[in-house]
Amino acid sequence: MTCFNQLIVIALLAGILQPAMAGSEKKMTEKATFGAGCFWCSEAVFQRVKGVEKVVSGYSGGARKNPTYEQVCSGATGHAEVVEITFDPAVVSFADLLEIFWYTHDPTTLNRQGNDIGTQYRSVIFYHSEEQRKTADYFRQKLNEARVYPNPIVTELSPAGEFWPAEDYHQNYFNNNPGQGYCQFVVKPKVEKFKKVFQAKLKD
Repeated sequence: MTCFNQLIVIALLAGILQPAMAGSEKKMTEKATFGAGCFWCSEAVFQRVKGVEKVVSGYSGGARKNPTYEQVCSGATGHAEVVEITFDPAVVSFADLLEIFWYTHDPTTLNRQGNDIGTQYRSVIFYHSEEQRKTADYFRQKLNEARVYPNPIVTELSPAGEFWPAEDYHQNYFNNNPGQGYCQFVVKPKVEKFKKVFQAKLKD
């Protein structure tokens, strides 16, 4: 996506934020579950968002109970790599999280993010309420209508089902393994790009 289109994304989402979230005043924490390719990238991004209290990497959307990383990577279980985000809606709204979600991955490539290929890397929002579903659907429609991306958004919207935390070594992966090759060449550039655009949403 070009810099020009990136600015359109930000302007568009900022413009529709008010009607999408009007009348929403919550004080308790909520959950959001996103799949945007490798969960190491998503975890590293959302950990840095003001109002996000916890991010857990894991698997959702499949039928197998308590799947392992190897089983999910085979593509046979139907799970997607996701992050389960616990956030304070008084500080950061679900719409804010959606803005970051759509900016930090390519929602137009089916079952693929860069060199990561397979249904486990699909773009997906597992919504936890009807309000979340409506907000996500509204954003998706507006982005498509504005043709912010050259191709249609293929992000899946599905009700949140059972979430299975990934193995311990996957948790807090980027922070624990900054020198690892994938972290250096894929995760770090994505985090730096996110930080430049969303400075106002960063934790102190």
